[in-house]
Amino acid sequence: MPATEAQRRARDKWLNEKVETINVRVPKGKKAVIQDFAAAHGESVNGFINRAVDEAMERGETE
Repeated sequence: MPATEAQRRARDKWLNEKVETINVRVPKGKKAVIQDFAAAHGESVNGFINRAVDEAMERGETE
């Protein structure tokens, strides 16, 4: 069932207030690899990327 107009407005308001968007470019074919890896570990792609970034920042990795 499609979202109502009120639901769309509420979603858009929440997104504008709570999150920022970063576009990530990967080589052809890598998107599917990332999606499969995340799914195999019970995560969304967004959740996986956020966790990977957080872990790398905690370790102080720069490369």
